Amino acid sequence: MQKILIRNANIVNEGKISRGDVFIEEGMIFVVGGNLSGYSPDLEIDASGKYLLPGLIDDQVHFREPGLTHKADIYTESRAAVAGGITSYMEMPNTDPQSITLDLLEDKYKLASEKSLANYSFYMGATNDNIDELLAVNPNEVCGIKVFQGSSTGNMLVDNPESLKRIFRDCELLIATHSENDDIIKENLEKYKAEYGEDIPIQFHPKIRSTEACYDASKKVVDLARMYGSKLHVLHISTAEEVKLFDNTLPLEEKRITAEACVHHLWFSEEDYESKGTLIKWNPAVKQKSDREGVLQGVLDNHIDIIATDHAPHTREEKDQVYTKAPSGGPLVQHALVALLELYHERKISLEEIVQKTSHNVATLFEIEKRGYIRPSYHADLVLVDLEDPWEVEKDNILYKCGWSPFEGQRFRSKVTHTIVSGHLVYDNGAFDEQRMGSRLKFTRK
Repeated sequence: MQKILIRNANIVNEGKISRGDVFIEEGMIFVVGGNLSGYSPDLEIDASGKYLLPGLIDDQVHFREPGLTHKADIYTESRAAVAGGITSYMEMPNTDPQSITLDLLEDKYKLASEKSLANYSFYMGATNDNIDELLAVNPNEVCGIKVFQGSSTGNMLVDNPESLKRIFRDCELLIATHSENDDIIKENLEKYKAEYGEDIPIQFHPKIRSTEACYDASKKVVDLARMYGSKLHVLHISTAEEVKLFDNTLPLEEKRITAEACVHHLWFSEEDYESKGTLIKWNPAVKQKSDREGVLQGVLDNHIDIIATDHAPHTREEKDQVYTKAPSGGPLVQHALVALLELYHERKISLEEIVQKTSHNVATLFEIEKRGYIRPSYHADLVLVDLEDPWEVEKDNILYKCGWSPFEGQRFRSKVTHTIVSGHLVYDNGAFDEQRMGSRLKFTRK
């Protein structure tokens, strides 16, 4: 592997920004310091004026492979991810077939070893009937267990109360939940269908997948986790009301119950449905401005521990259908970091906080082995950004297989210039070096 020397970077790491150099050897960070000399790199990168961050670790993506590859696949979406500064991801089980057995889960790991440009891990999917399989998962090899309380793509719904209790009682592995009350959603949906038929105006999406549906389901799993001492991680918090369910007094290492916010819930509000339509139809729904502000405040005050994407592409043809047929979800990995950097430019979040919530905390919460920090002896997962290189999202620079983005037409002030994955410079100012694939994430759980 190449020896790489990054010079004169503004290094954003562990709560501070410092000027320095980083030397990479055999895929690892060898030394971090000022004005490094005496090293003989194969490649030297002048990072003057740029900011060096730990590569983002996205704890929630849907790359659609196997079975749904007309929307996306592991190669195309990992390629888009590294162009966006994401060096590692954790992918969801609602593919076809669903990852609900150990054999099917390992099939996805094999695919990723052959196709993924970023590092990877895959969740094991929970159902009402596969608890014995869940208990057999090796906690040092798999990121976690995914529980859908609200039906989503693939309809992996755990709706048997006894099954849910057993998962929380018996599973020691981290349990990640999609928390929406399906009964409340169905009741709301029928009310609007009675008035509008199948073509319900999109602005009613947050009324159908309501605050009540989110809060009720999130509270239920938080109560279960407290009862059984489970390791619970509640995904994509979308309401200000839910933020109150999570503690911000304990250090992350001591938390048993944690939460995630997603970029789209920090960016969009219900006012955007008029211009974006079903392109911003997500589950949980984008809601009011006050919810967007409440979720961001939850990130800043540590009620919410992680920022992720919930990258979930569909084709434009699928999204352009009437409300009841248009699937929820959208592509985000290529534009997540630059969107967060736009919030930085707007003085809503600091660079240090972005790194904390997208890299450090993910590595700590999931107990990922030697990633998520710029430290000697850690894997060299790094991203360089230019904070003052404006560009506009256009069709010809969108890398997702689905070919569209909810950010199309958006002008961002910052640009990702280089992405290094496990010591390999995979992305350099728009050019890819695909000679090496990413690595399987390992975990240091006891």
